[in-house]
Amino acid sequence: MTQELQKLHSVWIDTQKRANENTLLPQIKFDEIASSIISTGPFYFYIIDFYDMSLSNISPAIADIHGFDPETVCFNDILATIHPDDIDFISKAEASILNFFYTKIGPEKLTNYKMNYSFRSRMKNGEYCMLNHQAIILTLDPNGGFGKSLNIHTRIDHLTKNNTYQYSIIGLKDEASYMNIDVFEDIQCFSEFSKREIDIIRLIAEGFDNNKIANELFISVNTVKQHRKNILKKSNSRNTAQLIRKSTLQGLL
Repeated sequence: MTQELQKLHSVWIDTQKRANENTLLPQIKFDEIASSIISTGPFYFYIIDFYDMSLSNISPAIADIHGFDPETVCFNDILATIHPDDIDFISKAEASILNFFYTKIGPEKLTNYKMNYSFRSRMKNGEYCMLNHQAIILTLDPNGGFGKSLNIHTRIDHLTKNNTYQYSIIGLKDEASYMNIDVFEDIQCFSEFSKREIDIIRLIAEGFDNNKIANELFISVNTVKQHRKNILKKSNSRNTAQLIRKSTLQGLL
């Protein structure tokens, strides 16, 4: 194992917050997962068990993107595709995400969120392309340690060539979302979006106008307009098109 990969492993292995025993995988409808992200770009997924760092439920599409055999690929194979210059960011992002949960949100809510950031990864032709990483913790052990995680990697090089070196924590079960957290800043600044704001962003992406959004959410048109104004300001977006692009890159859509 290279020194760079050891740096990544140490984030998960050395922490006292990972599961100390095997955890039972819940029923997952992978077809629904595929249909929800297929429009963003080519992707693959797998489940990583942090208890023993083993992989399962590996998407066959990993062969198309990285050239790996889904029957034999291991976690280190996937980690080895990361661009060397992005490894420090990923190790800091993973450590920062854990700290954010255990100090701000609460570890009992780990399964209520999706973690998201991007990095450069080596494709099967040897070129590096931007991938969006989304992770959903599926299981916790009796002590609250994180067990199995569903990881989804999506090619986004058609959307951007540059990395923001930020991560987002997106609420899945009526939880707030925390966007654009910079791991290289001493003081963590981020944009917090409410469940209502996330709903509006997703409806905008689906092409709903203000009237349709108001009807869908049972709120007034003026309330929708105020939410849209606040959302653009929070996301530092000049217009709706930029908002949708940013939301896509951050795994919000």
